[in-house]
Amino acid sequence: MIVLGIETSCDETGVALYCTERGLLAHTLYSQVKLHADYGGVVPELASRDHVRKLLPLIQCCLQQAALNIRDIQGVAYTSGPGLVGALLVGAATGRALAWSLGVPAIGIHHMEGHLLAPLIEADPPQPPFVALLVSGGHSQLVEVRAIGRYRVLGETLDDAAGEAFDKTAKLLGLPYPGGPELAQLATSGVRGRFTFSRPMTDRPGLEFSFSGLKTQVLLAWRDSDQSAQTRADIALGFQDAVVDTLAIKCERALLAAGSKTLVVAGGVGANRDLRKKLDELAQRKRIRVCFPRPEFCTDNGAMIAFAGALRLVAGQHNDAAITVQPRWDMAALPAV
Repeated sequence: MIVLGIETSCDETGVALYCTERGLLAHTLYSQVKLHADYGGVVPELASRDHVRKLLPLIQCCLQQAALNIRDIQGVAYTSGPGLVGALLVGAATGRALAWSLGVPAIGIHHMEGHLLAPLIEADPPQPPFVALLVSGGHSQLVEVRAIGRYRVLGETLDDAAGEAFDKTAKLLGLPYPGGPELAQLATSGVRGRFTFSRPMTDRPGLEFSFSGLKTQVLLAWRDSDQSAQTRADIALGFQDAVVDTLAIKCERALLAAGSKTLVVAGGVGANRDLRKKLDELAQRKRIRVCFPRPEFCTDNGAMIAFAGALRLVAGQHNDAAITVQPRWDMAALPAV
């Protein structure tokens, strides 16, 4: 079965073609970073309009990459939530209309399930049960995956997600949008140990996260410093170390709580090199397996939606012809495959 995947939940337009027999056939992505840079963040209306402009050309580009005709598509998957409602509607309306015109089934996919399943696209994919760390700009969750579609949230953020904390902290330090990658790059020139910040909520039991307090610590440290370029880099490294250590500590606890030996890491922050190194060290120390998607599949992309959609469509699941999206959507409510 050849499935077209469409991702338009926020500020990236992703399209991919996935074949259940041959794997990923093609994928393409357009980022709106330059569009939103002047505003210091995503402007929902501008994001929606840009998805309208870019989506159909990207679908055509993907078909050309795979040397396929539009009539070769046998199913359509699109992000149905969570996300920006206007952006979601662009992908949902296009996906539903295309599926209707081709007479093929279509299904709305949970954005975070797409991220969770992205590592399974790679060679030698992990098999459930496992624990997943989902870390992105909008989400920080530890999820026990008993089977595809059978998820139990073990812990999540009480305030800012890890990616959001990176972006906001970068803004405090005067870094350009998007701040998270800029801060991670700046941290590579920092001196470790000059600034040490707390590892929030690691001094008590539980698997919840809270990163908002770290922003205050960074702000105070920056205000009281000489505000030199080196100090900015040192603070960036101290902040990143605090987030990475916190995530690693919580992952170790979650694996113990679930009795699992496999950890899957997904979401934009999953591309962070220091986080990958820290979790690889955890894997060696605890003799567990840690699985990451390739960096290009950590951020929002169409491949993860096409793959998740293929699993559900092959299982006989599909949506009716109504165009519906869910800006807020509990992943635990998804049906099993």
